[in-house]
Amino acid sequence: MAGFLPISLLLFSACGFFVLVCGHLADFTLTVKPAVVSGVDLATKSLFSAGTSNASEVPTTEFTTSYRKSTAETTTEHPTGREGGKPVRKVQKTEKEEDEGPLELECPPLGLESLRVKNTQLRASSYKRRGLGPHRGRLNIQSGIEDGDIYDGAWCARYKDKNQWLEVDAQRLTRFTGVILQGRNSIWSWDMVQTYKVQFSNDTLLWKPCMNGSKEAIFEGNQDTEIPVLGLFDSPTVARYIRINPQTWYQNGTEGDICLRAEVLGCALPDPSNIHAWQTESKESKDKLDFRHHNYKEMRKLMKSVHDECPNITRIYSIGKSYKDLKLYVMEISDNPGRHELGEPEFRYVAGMHGNEVLGRELLLNLMQYICQQYKRGNQRIIHLVKETRIHLLPSMNPDGYEMAFRKGSELAGWALGRYSYEGIDMNHNFADLNSVMWTAIELETDQSKLINHYFPIPEQYTSEEAFVAPETRAVISWMQNIPFVLGANLHGGELVVTYPYDMTRDWAPREHTPTPDESFFRWLAVAYASTNQVMSNPDRRPCHNKDFLRYNNIINGADWHNVPGSMNDFSYLHTNCFEVTVELSCDKFPHASELPIEWENNRESLLVYMEQIHRGIKGVIRDKDTRAGIADAIIKVEDIDHHIRSVADGDYWRLLNPGEYHLTVSAEGYFPSSRTCDVMYDHFPTICDFNLTKIPRRRVKDILAKGGKLSKDLQLRLRQLRMRNLRVTTKAINQRRAAAAGKRV
Repeated sequence: MAGFLPISLLLFSACGFFVLVCGHLADFTLTVKPAVVSGVDLATKSLFSAGTSNASEVPTTEFTTSYRKSTAETTTEHPTGREGGKPVRKVQKTEKEEDEGPLELECPPLGLESLRVKNTQLRASSYKRRGLGPHRGRLNIQSGIEDGDIYDGAWCARYKDKNQWLEVDAQRLTRFTGVILQGRNSIWSWDMVQTYKVQFSNDTLLWKPCMNGSKEAIFEGNQDTEIPVLGLFDSPTVARYIRINPQTWYQNGTEGDICLRAEVLGCALPDPSNIHAWQTESKESKDKLDFRHHNYKEMRKLMKSVHDECPNITRIYSIGKSYKDLKLYVMEISDNPGRHELGEPEFRYVAGMHGNEVLGRELLLNLMQYICQQYKRGNQRIIHLVKETRIHLLPSMNPDGYEMAFRKGSELAGWALGRYSYEGIDMNHNFADLNSVMWTAIELETDQSKLINHYFPIPEQYTSEEAFVAPETRAVISWMQNIPFVLGANLHGGELVVTYPYDMTRDWAPREHTPTPDESFFRWLAVAYASTNQVMSNPDRRPCHNKDFLRYNNIINGADWHNVPGSMNDFSYLHTNCFEVTVELSCDKFPHASELPIEWENNRESLLVYMEQIHRGIKGVIRDKDTRAGIADAIIKVEDIDHHIRSVADGDYWRLLNPGEYHLTVSAEGYFPSSRTCDVMYDHFPTICDFNLTKIPRRRVKDILAKGGKLSKDLQLRLRQLRMRNLRVTTKAINQRRAAAAGKRV
């Protein structure tokens, strides 16, 4: 196609989102650059032409946008493109371009989804009710279960005409480049905007429309309620205010409403009136870390670079593979990587269980870089943490799901794309349901002494090859069984709250407070993270979606939020010694790369403080009194807490506890039980309580005779005493039976 044509492009992919570009086409390729066509300059425009009193004059800036979509369709003012007979042009992606990643946007989002844009910056022409007000018109916002409450899933206009609008105040001059639209999130309603216009203003009095050549541009909206649709402007426009003006919407007979969720793309311009610009809050971090989204290949490179920089304290290993054969890489950080040290607790962070909840992945990559850098700089806090703790970081439990979301990009992946494994499994419900096993046993067993409260075995049907268990889940379970983890956290996204076990309700209720015997310590753990997180601890923050967790101090029992059978947290507590919570890191599941530095600042202290909680409580070693060898699988019981733990292979153990006085009893097969009282202080190190167990004589005799040894006089005496005691007990029982039989004869 020679020359230049004034057209609008609708780019879309079969997987699910559309891109509308209002503009001019010059030999369309994967990169579109501006040119002067028939007197129209595609460089940045000020809002109003010269001579207009409302104008904002700024230097022009070249506009370049990279496209990675499969097709392009021409449109005129009629958005369907049926009038005018314009041809459809195909653009094929190469394999190299597929690997490069998502559509690259010239400007980042203003922050409707991430809540950087405050409620006071949003206005609307009208709204049906408070729960459908302009503050709900945020990309990916989720509604409550009930329609009609204050947490509905979109902005919805009160009136059904073309004069309705949603307005965003950027609060400063901004170079607007595009808009992303979604329909209404609702279980009961199906509402969306199908076409819309855009206007700009500097004072909300005089508005100028976005133009497509000489005509006002009409942008394609949504064909369903969830898939985001991107509309790019032919040339960026500088203004303070932007309005989205729906033109057509899904009618649904006469029931359809004008409803939308939106994000606005724009670059903030320097404020010439701000003479103290240096005092403006910076969105950057002082830490020199790699703040960007890393796909699988880039993640491996970054982990290798950290290991190369700190080879003496790091080790990279794989715990298995995903369904598509991507390795589940773990970064170990320790002063002796590769081996368990006696008395040193093992900690884990797991991120990316849901592949589209990506902030945890990037935070763990940042964390491993940060620890390496600070260790080399002599930061004593980090040196102590590395020397006293064996840390394991799994940044991506679901790499297949992440790759799907990554190819769409942060704003266009929607709410669910990439959440599940490649097989469609939600891994947060994919672990063995040991809660039901425990509660069923409690109901059926009449002899309470026979009940177990820890180390519940995995049901046989779950371990079979036919069981619908993701390979990623199997790999993590094997990892849990092989390493004696003491504390961990599961990093998610889409909310701002820390949840703790149990995650499953006892009677399958939708939600019900269901505490563990360690409720008080789990609450301590949750508070340790939430209270040091800069966003969660902000009393002025607004709720993310449909629940105000500020009322709960940003922590909640998982089952009291919603019922989650088969969660990793519950499985970890009931099958291993490890205590684990879930951290919901941000309202936005997939924050834009520009937001990663501030998200690191929000979470850095929380990540470190939470790891340090592993050194609270009691630890020690359980040994054989005679041989001094460690005793594995010894059971450690804490009086009044109905949840036991066990010692590991070398006999060491760790019992997480709040400050207080505790009576501990340790028992092991073939040994006499031993008890003692231990005090847990408020110090940032554990109380040491070692136990030396004495073998039961019969067990000792077998061990000595098996080795061809002779019995000591002391042991011979104890054996005689034991035989006499057994003889007295047996004789007493025989006499009682004889007396009972004689009584019956009389």
